[in-house]
Amino acid sequence: QVQLVESGGGLVQAEGSLRLSCTASGRTFSSLAMGWFRQAPGKEREFVARISWGGGNRAYADSVKGRFTISRDNAKNTVYLQMNSLNPEDTASYYCVGDVSLGTVADRPAYWGQGTQVTVSS
Repeated sequence: QVQLVESGGGLVQAEGSLRLSCTASGRTFSSLAMGWFRQAPGKEREFVARISWGGGNRAYADSVKGRFTISRDNAKNTVYLQMNSLNPEDTASYYCVGDVSLGTVADRPAYWGQGTQVTVSS
């Protein structure tokens, strides 16, 4: 069983930055494609970003492209989401996800963290 634990959420002002981290255990980290989803109050959960096993293939939702960067450190079993130029519409719970399939991690990932709250004030 894979465990994913997020950290780094919090309250930030508009145009500010935050970096989320997610540490995985229970499976060889480099065998997992990783990603991030988010869910805002009253809205459906949505894909944010994903990264391939070695980090060379990344994809983003249009709403965050150019502002967010996903990266990973396989030696630390950790995936990151650097979020810049945040705006109130980015307020949501952010979930770290993982899957053995690069395609599935952005659609229906097998593994989910508990989530970390990000709140952006105007």
